[in-house]
Amino acid sequence: MTRLTHIDDQGRARMVDVSDKAETVREAIAVGFVRMRPSTRELAIAGTGRKGDVRAVAEIAGVMAAKKTSDLIPLCHPLALSKVEVSVEPAEGGLAVMARVKLKGQTGVEMEALTAVSVACLTIYDMLKAAEKGMVIEAVRLVEKTGGKSGDWRAE
Repeated sequence: MTRLTHIDDQGRARMVDVSDKAETVREAIAVGFVRMRPSTRELAIAGTGRKGDVRAVAEIAGVMAAKKTSDLIPLCHPLALSKVEVSVEPAEGGLAVMARVKLKGQTGVEMEALTAVSVACLTIYDMLKAAEKGMVIEAVRLVEKTGGKSGDWRAE
């Protein structure tokens, strides 16, 4: 069984000590999807809603969220991110969200990428809820990470 790094020998939660880890370039990509009716999707794509350009606001919200991950997830390290890219694109059945986060440091950026996607999806919901309350946020997941001791990983 794999030992959980955020649990000490007494079973208590702890922030992992990364001070002895090598600084390497680390990158993570996460995705998510907001399922909605075609009419709601068209409203989002048009960018003329009362609250403004849905896609642009969600992308900015995702970037801001990545930078605040350690404020939201208790055991995450505060990180000096070197790149955060969030995109919201029309897709069959709704809007697809992707976040790519990168740094040179001692710990990975998977949580930052996942947080960026999650908040971007929530922002899409917030901006479009007047048009459709039944939207579904789904499939938020890590699809790739590179760098660090554990090496590279890609979802199948």
